[in-house]
Amino acid sequence: MSRSPLTRTPPHVARPARQALRHLRPGPPAALALGAATAAATALPLAAPHVTRRFVDDAAGGAGLRHLIVIALGYLGLAAAGQAARMAAAWLAGRLAWDGTNRLREHLAGHVLGLDLAFHARHSPGELIERVDGDVAAVADFVVAFVLDVVAGLLLLAGVLAVVFTVDLRLGAALLAYCLLTGLAMAGAQRLAVPSATRSRQASAALYGHLEERLAGAEDLRANGAGEHALGRFHQVAAAWFRAEWHGSRIAGGLLAATNVAFAAGTALMLALAAWLLHAGALTVGTAVLIFQYTVMIRTPFERLIDQLRQFQGALAGFARIGSLLAERPALPVRAAPRPLPASGALGLRLDDVSFAYPDDGESALSGITLTLAPGERLGLVGRTGSGKTTLAKLLLRLYDPTGGTVEIGGLDLRECDPESLRRRVGVVTQDVRLFDGSVRDNLTLFGALTDPRHDDAHLLEVLAGVGLGGWLAALPGGLDGEPGGLSAGEAQLLAFARAFLADPGLVILDEASSRLDPATERHVEDGVRRLLDGRTGVLIAHRLSSLAHVDKIAVLERGKLVEYGRRADLAADPGSRFGRLLDAAGVSR
Repeated sequence: MSRSPLTRTPPHVARPARQALRHLRPGPPAALALGAATAAATALPLAAPHVTRRFVDDAAGGAGLRHLIVIALGYLGLAAAGQAARMAAAWLAGRLAWDGTNRLREHLAGHVLGLDLAFHARHSPGELIERVDGDVAAVADFVVAFVLDVVAGLLLLAGVLAVVFTVDLRLGAALLAYCLLTGLAMAGAQRLAVPSATRSRQASAALYGHLEERLAGAEDLRANGAGEHALGRFHQVAAAWFRAEWHGSRIAGGLLAATNVAFAAGTALMLALAAWLLHAGALTVGTAVLIFQYTVMIRTPFERLIDQLRQFQGALAGFARIGSLLAERPALPVRAAPRPLPASGALGLRLDDVSFAYPDDGESALSGITLTLAPGERLGLVGRTGSGKTTLAKLLLRLYDPTGGTVEIGGLDLRECDPESLRRRVGVVTQDVRLFDGSVRDNLTLFGALTDPRHDDAHLLEVLAGVGLGGWLAALPGGLDGEPGGLSAGEAQLLAFARAFLADPGLVILDEASSRLDPATERHVEDGVRRLLDGRTGVLIAHRLSSLAHVDKIAVLERGKLVEYGRRADLAADPGSRFGRLLDAAGVSR
């Protein structure tokens, strides 16, 4: 039988998977406590059949009622202590498993957030949520089951075999042979379950990804009457997941049924052997009862292993997917000793023969872009949709590296720049504003990422008032500690401007930042934009040419090429310039 792809993990995935295991490793005190509880939960049930044998033999020998009651109470005490030990082991295993998997979730989330945009373009948010949370949850469930059902079960099985061997070598040999045959059959059955578990996890990830994308686009789907089509596609994806789950359940059900038949036959065989030895005078009645109890007892570890087989295979599939995710490496390398940007002041900008093509399609998005901005100068980027304006902004933020040429900020090639320094010194306001589940303060400071000793409440209130949100905040219950629900598109854009003010960058990129503002709100925020750009270098991407009245230079892009570049005043005065014609077409004064 050919091996499943998950039975041998590829080398480039194996090392990250081993690194993931380190996050699951508990500390020595916790591990010792769990080991002690597991040992007690195993040893106490092993002692119970000996008490039963004593009770039966003494009763057959005519022992008094008080003596038998004492033995029975001892049996009840052992049973209660065994159950308490198992509960303690379950609690410890659950706590340690979730502590470890929470550390693993944090590590995975940080890793995914550190990957470049090319990776995120290939994977939907729903898929990544399933991989970061769903796969780790499967691992957590398996860790608990592994301790309680696999480790404890194997210890119990070994204890039963050892005790039966001490009672009678022939019974011990028969029981050992039976266990070996059952174990080999289960190992073969495991290979049948691996592909089904893998398909189930993949179908689950596809379902989450599909659902997330449709929910995110619910407004457009309803507005364009595509709800029925989206529901039909959801049924198809859900049906694929259901078929994968159903196939796996049929395999697991078949294995469980076969196990029940095998154990019934094994119990009958051991009872027949015990009866033969009893008839031969080699066993007492109590010992025969003991053999029967131990034979029934070994069924528990095997049934637990069968019950956990799907979960075990799901955890293996989850581990492989976690290892595959951790094996992903950012396409933007960081130098061993990166250099920081200047800590203060406006930052100059220089693009030297920059070209770029997106990794997936290979089609050129930018070609031969060369321009320069002195510290404090402002550049207006204009062009039709798809001309490469936003792509150029992504290069300035080093969300991608150019395929040709260099991008320099503050006299430093961004390939040599410290990423943290770049994020601090280059600010961006886009047309899509993300609001997070948190207070106004959290959304304004990005949960403390923009914290500074100067950023007390008075300063935050001043910044919000400066962008025109003072009245909105005053009417909001809770003020800075309130939830920013119900923001209009324009108010959300103003909040993004406030974030940029708070970051105090040396280079500001405004990517269609006023596209969602009505003319009245746009005029209100113009003073704030001028304040934001005062003393800073600015790159303004805009379709509304009226917002470029105060820039120093203009760059006109067309199909990824720089077709016109110069000082705004010169281009506006030139009757033959592209920019001049764009101004005329938009009805904006030159």
